[in-house]
Amino acid sequence: MAGLSFNPTRVRTPPLQPHQPTSNFASFPKFTDIPRRTPRGLAEIQRLVHRFRLNSASESSVSTEKELELYNEDEEGPEDDDPTAELSYLDPETDPESISEWELDFCSRPILDIRGKKLWEIVVCDNSLSLQHTKYFPNNVINSITLKDAIVSISDELGVPLPEKIRYFRSQMQTIITKACKELSIKPVPSKRCISLLLWLEERYETVYTRHPGFQKGSKPLLALDNPFPMELPENLFGEKWAFVQLPYTAVREEISGLDTRYVFGSGLDLDLLGIEIDDNTLIPGLAVASSRAKPLAAWMNGLEVCSIEADTGRASLILSVGISTRYVYATYKKTPMTTTEAEAWESAKKSCGGLHFLAIQEDLDSDDCVGFWLLLDLPPPPV
Repeated sequence: MAGLSFNPTRVRTPPLQPHQPTSNFASFPKFTDIPRRTPRGLAEIQRLVHRFRLNSASESSVSTEKELELYNEDEEGPEDDDPTAELSYLDPETDPESISEWELDFCSRPILDIRGKKLWEIVVCDNSLSLQHTKYFPNNVINSITLKDAIVSISDELGVPLPEKIRYFRSQMQTIITKACKELSIKPVPSKRCISLLLWLEERYETVYTRHPGFQKGSKPLLALDNPFPMELPENLFGEKWAFVQLPYTAVREEISGLDTRYVFGSGLDLDLLGIEIDDNTLIPGLAVASSRAKPLAAWMNGLEVCSIEADTGRASLILSVGISTRYVYATYKKTPMTTTEAEAWESAKKSCGGLHFLAIQEDLDSDDCVGFWLLLDLPPPPV
């Protein structure tokens, strides 16, 4: 089956012509041969988190050989961890000055305190989990002052500088987080690209919150994530051509490793931390977008915190998710049985790769080079 290459209804360009697959980007055939990966992201987070004792900063930064041996014998981690304890840890092998971006969540948990009120918690990490911090708060002190003081306390306690950026993924906390960050001259970044944080929250739900004496089974998240109706794409984000494509996993790794050397636009993921285990020859689905103004387009996209791309077969369109809750109709196509089948195959391939996919921006679909490259991952919302 030829790769999709249609003229999006809002693209103000001449009609698209069918293109030939290039040596790098293969057109999108069928996906019956793509093996399903074993999702190990959560297990990897558990390994990184449970190797540390959940106590004070001074105690939690020490992991004895005996503790590590015990962990190796039991991948689920220590059974006697106190679910009411708080964590403050900095990897002693990490240069504190190298941690310039934090991922932060400040939200209620499915846990009641002695007053019968929901506990709140701040959870902070960096994308490699070299920095980890958690602290509970009563619900009557939730404001920007409390958060600002907590951020300063983490910096002082662990001996790390205040970060340049803090990413967060809850739109309901935007006012509090933005105010606290701006008072500390930190750039707040609303983004669902808090992959390490999201996986850690999933791990904490299973190993900490459900074991807490105040846990309330069946309690729904107080601040649910938004999934609004997609909006019209801003004119500066228009492409001229697009196609469903695929790259071998090895080529995807090469693109990620070359982000800092070959071009400046794009974003990768720590595939080792996520526990991505895919055969090198497995084809990863992606979307290639071509534009005569590829560099300006990539520059605009670079500031959007691109999260994911979804093929909506019902509306015959591609949905681009950016930031926290912004969704755009990225492109449309004529709905036919063939195009529907191909879009469904693309989504199926994404699921087979554990949600992994990519966006590539090029000057021409036949080009061997990218101007921008974003590795993306579909993740379910956290259970809290």
